[in-house]
Amino acid sequence: MISTAIALASCTVWLYLAAFRGGFWRADVRDAPAANKGQSIGDWPRIAVVIPARDEVLVIGESLESLLLQRYAGELSIVVVDDHSQDGTVALAEELALRHGSRRRVSVISASALPAGWTGKLWAIHEGIAHIERGIDPAEFFLLSDADICYENDALADLVSRAIDDNLVLTSLMAKLRCESAAERFMIPAFIFFFQMLYPFLWVARRDRTTAAAAGGCMLIRRDAYVRAGGVETIRSALIDDCSLARRLKDQGAIWLGLTERVRSLRAYPSLATIRQMVVRTAYAQLLFSPLLLTLTVISMSITFLAPPLLLLAGPALAKPLALAAWAAMAFLFQPTLRLYRVSAWYGFALPAIAAFYLALTVESAYQHSRGRGGAWKGRVYPAARRS
Repeated sequence: MISTAIALASCTVWLYLAAFRGGFWRADVRDAPAANKGQSIGDWPRIAVVIPARDEVLVIGESLESLLLQRYAGELSIVVVDDHSQDGTVALAEELALRHGSRRRVSVISASALPAGWTGKLWAIHEGIAHIERGIDPAEFFLLSDADICYENDALADLVSRAIDDNLVLTSLMAKLRCESAAERFMIPAFIFFFQMLYPFLWVARRDRTTAAAAGGCMLIRRDAYVRAGGVETIRSALIDDCSLARRLKDQGAIWLGLTERVRSLRAYPSLATIRQMVVRTAYAQLLFSPLLLTLTVISMSITFLAPPLLLLAGPALAKPLALAAWAAMAFLFQPTLRLYRVSAWYGFALPAIAAFYLALTVESAYQHSRGRGGAWKGRVYPAARRS
């Protein structure tokens, strides 16, 4: 009886997710080249790009060059903020700044010592925006871009067009993550699927919904809204800084988040160990560092993802059809995201195993935080960080 009830509960969850969760699984909230790009824009706004960078020599060259080569009719300036790198990040950024200096205005600055209570990335962003604000002509938009993000030549113009046409205070693109290694094919599409499940993109765009999210690699923000929201100072210790800032900005106006294939991440995850580090850093922060929410997450994910294959293999006869239906439903709903990443449809049936791995990493994240080693990233640990 209990097994059948669990199988029924799993089926019910997947029915809800399919029909009543903002259609997240369709993965169809995407950018597209603007058909009438710029026709409604008289003077293109001034854009200031802020790139926080810490030990990014392997990716910042291609990323920065893609911004320097943007076909953007307005004024575009770029500030690379070195967050105490120990590799050749600064030298490479300065070389590109000199090479393309006649085309774009590029500054390479160093962040001052990290103050207590700040994460390194947010302090670097704060330093970059402060540098911009000391200029004569303030930017009308800030583009917060990670050092591993690469843009097609017209991506920024389309991003600005959407922001102006739809009167958005925040326009964000979920950069297409690298999906080449076996570990990436196993983990990355599910990461995007789970993110959309948590933050249905259609709900993010609706003013009558409190759902707010962004992808930190590419965030175009209206300066006046940023100032009204209090800037990154209000989220200075946040590990999940993009969604934290999105919540602040949604109080100021409309926001939008979409998938894209024209903005992509260069960061490679060659093994499960490298992906593990990324997930463990922030998973417990997503649960507000709450043991209760962790317990509820373990129970709900076990029912939703793990129970169907287990009951199909070893459950009572009455539970097997329900378990099969739930497993088939999750595999089906996963298909649009798998197609986006050009991964075999058969990975849909591996979703329970993938979810089990993510769940184990979430538990590990809680364990690391309990030992004061949470939020570890590039030589820094933020044990007291909280999601703002």
